[in-house]
Amino acid sequence: MICTLTARRLSPGTYEQFREAWAPDEDPPPGGGRWDPVYVCRDVRDEDVVLTFGMFQGTEEELRAAQRDVDHDAQVQAVAPFVREVLFDGAFEVVEELRG
Repeated sequence: MICTLTARRLSPGTYEQFREAWAPDEDPPPGGGRWDPVYVCRDVRDEDVVLTFGMFQGTEEELRAAQRDVDHDAQVQAVAPFVREVLFDGAFEVVEELRG
């Protein structure tokens, strides 16, 4: 399992436009359900900082193929007008799952 995570600082007041551009009318989320679950989070102190992350159910190679299939580059371009700064972008192999 791979966790994909991106933190962005949006231009002020553009969350709704960003959200629509990020995944317009998609159910399941981009990738045909291979990302499960997917979260969109806003910073509690700065609503223009948005974190998107999902748990990709597959290997790194499958992740790269799925990103090509959903045209990840086009998704990045679609949200670009609303993003002031990308704070962090990465993919991480899940090595432990801890539950309370």
